[in-house]
Amino acid sequence: MFKRSLVQNRVVVLGGGESGAGAAILAKSKGFDVFLSDKGQLHQKYSDILIAENIPFEQGQHTEERILDSDLVVKSPGIPDTVPLIVALREKGIPVISEIEFASRYTDAQLIAITGSNGKTTTTLLTYHILKNAGLNVGLAGNIGESFAWQVAEKKFDYYVLEISSFQLDNIIDFRPHISVLLNITPDHLDRYGYSFQNYVNSKFNVIRNQKVSDHLIYFEDSEVITDEFAKRNIIPHQWGISLEEKLESGSYLNDGQLFSQINGRTFEQEFDKLPIKGPHNAINAMAAISVAQLLGVNPAQISEGLLSFSNAPHRLEEVEVINGVTYVNDSKATNVDSVFYALGSFNQPVILIAGGVDKGNDYSQIEELVRNKVKGLIVLGKSFEKLQDYFSGKVPQIYTTQDVQDAVNKGQEWGVPGDIVLLSPACASFDLFKNYEDRGDKFKAAVRNLISQ
Repeated sequence: MFKRSLVQNRVVVLGGGESGAGAAILAKSKGFDVFLSDKGQLHQKYSDILIAENIPFEQGQHTEERILDSDLVVKSPGIPDTVPLIVALREKGIPVISEIEFASRYTDAQLIAITGSNGKTTTTLLTYHILKNAGLNVGLAGNIGESFAWQVAEKKFDYYVLEISSFQLDNIIDFRPHISVLLNITPDHLDRYGYSFQNYVNSKFNVIRNQKVSDHLIYFEDSEVITDEFAKRNIIPHQWGISLEEKLESGSYLNDGQLFSQINGRTFEQEFDKLPIKGPHNAINAMAAISVAQLLGVNPAQISEGLLSFSNAPHRLEEVEVINGVTYVNDSKATNVDSVFYALGSFNQPVILIAGGVDKGNDYSQIEELVRNKVKGLIVLGKSFEKLQDYFSGKVPQIYTTQDVQDAVNKGQEWGVPGDIVLLSPACASFDLFKNYEDRGDKFKAAVRNLISQ
């Protein structure tokens, strides 16, 4: 098992959500003097756990004197590196790391790290499902499910499938996956990266920073951003491509509706249309999961069984209802423009698109052609509607703005005719009108179902 040489005794955990509570539990189990601090209010679940574990904590404030007296800080990914407290810690030379970095120091499990601007959750869940279905002793963690650190403290897995965000990768030092998956890199979270796309790209490429020649990188070969970056970097791990456009001699590709994968002398073939997940983006996700499974020696029958029995997480092209011939689809997880590109590409029918929210520096030109060809009406749902309205004015037959989800769904019903798709695919964050993308998706589904009772 890899262990970084640590002399730290006093560990402070900043943030008391799932990852923070898990990091605190792991720190205590390893004999550290641990203290958790959250500037907000802790969820009752986590405060109860910390009390039961006899871990001191504070909420509603950060006591800087105590935090700055630490030897190591484990930071929630939601806290930017630019906040004064983090700057002060770094100026004092106190290491600030992420939960995935901390947890990885105390496990000898093989790590499969999946990142990308879009598709992380589906690919992570699908990969986990295939491996677990095949009988591997595997955990699910990272940006999804139970805390990675918490599981390392209390469970014993041979493998972990980890959904990894750029925010988590920003604060790694030695984190090293045996298999990394880089699905795509498109502009997202630019407000967190000084509105520099290259800064965001660099963050994503941290996933391979510590990989060795014995490790593996699975990547989307059709992404110019990724392949251009390859030309600038020395890529150490063995590389396996995924493509929707090219037949690859080594790697995975889609051709005539068939998924093909050829890795380490193992071959696999599957008719894509038979899978429960649809659309070109999900073909990419499926090929990534297949590639991981092949690298780990899962046999073709088990891979196929896992693919066919998979059920995706909600809010990802989730069909809600068909009402009077109109299909209502919840894609609330589409919080950037690239996600909407793939969502629109999944339908041949006319689309009434509901989009909007908190714009993160979006460039709508990448979906302009699809919108012109497929969208018969745009409903802008959000407090800031001007950018979307102005960009697509004259490019779609009709535009409607609202700040009420029921009103948006009602307008979709008014415009819709049998065969149409009413698609919630926002391209934006949700925090102007909703708690999060799940809340937005749940309220959309409730509004759709209200149509039935009207």
